[in-house]
Amino acid sequence: MMGMLRRLIGDDIDVTLLLAPDLSSALADRSQLEQVVMNLVVNARDAMAGGGRITIETTEVLLEDSAFHQQSVVRGHYVMFAITDTGTGMSKETQQRLFEPFFTTKENGKGTGLGLSMTYGIVQQSKGYIWVYSEPGHGTTFRVYLPRAEGEAAAPGNQAVIPVLSNAPSETILLVEDEAGVRQLARRILISAGYNVLEAENGNNAESLFAHHTDPIDLVVTDVMMPGCGGPELIARLQLRSPGLRALFMSGHGEQSEGDRSIADGVFGFIQKPFTVSELVRNVRLALDR
Repeated sequence: MMGMLRRLIGDDIDVTLLLAPDLSSALADRSQLEQVVMNLVVNARDAMAGGGRITIETTEVLLEDSAFHQQSVVRGHYVMFAITDTGTGMSKETQQRLFEPFFTTKENGKGTGLGLSMTYGIVQQSKGYIWVYSEPGHGTTFRVYLPRAEGEAAAPGNQAVIPVLSNAPSETILLVEDEAGVRQLARRILISAGYNVLEAENGNNAESLFAHHTDPIDLVVTDVMMPGCGGPELIARLQLRSPGLRALFMSGHGEQSEGDRSIADGVFGFIQKPFTVSELVRNVRLALDR
């Protein structure tokens, strides 16, 4: 993931890797863990507005209950990865609420408060633990512990790989999403994968942007349900200007009647929110190659 992560964090932040040479495997979902790493690295980057250093470390530990931990743990061998930043740090009060859904210390429109709660859920689902240590002014460390897998790991050839493009961006995507946090995350993923990205917060803005953009737009990635003009209506309008325009719908709702009707045309794709890094990149590529 390092190529993608370096593009995400920018040139003013150094990354140090301290990786154990003979690390055991953990039984977990690869794409979900990629999302955990990405969430924690982005969180670290946002805590270092003036630049700094991120350290990513892996090791193996024997975990057991101690007075230091606020929850009881299943004793055993774990694979641990830690992400440490030299940022602003957090108070004890903030740390206690850190994994609550929708809790955020960022400005309005800068985050949804879902990244760390999603991270917590993924780690729990993997039967692991995540702990944070931080002091105001002295940075933050997140440590994720995953149970060591018994038996042999799957062959590398059987593992999913995020298709990150190494060449200069060649295709332009119009990203339309009214929720700022989701839009920013999707934008980061798509730029890291090598695409040019235009973004709009609603259908009306997207239509105006489409009309005034001089170069071709290859794909529209849009939320299904938005205030005013929803995704299917937006695509119908844009296709009057550009017949055959490709689209990829996103939605977090269980019932996708509008999206399903549009997708049935065989022209469009659909991705369920919350999505992983690899799911978004893969579905975008599929939509472009239709």
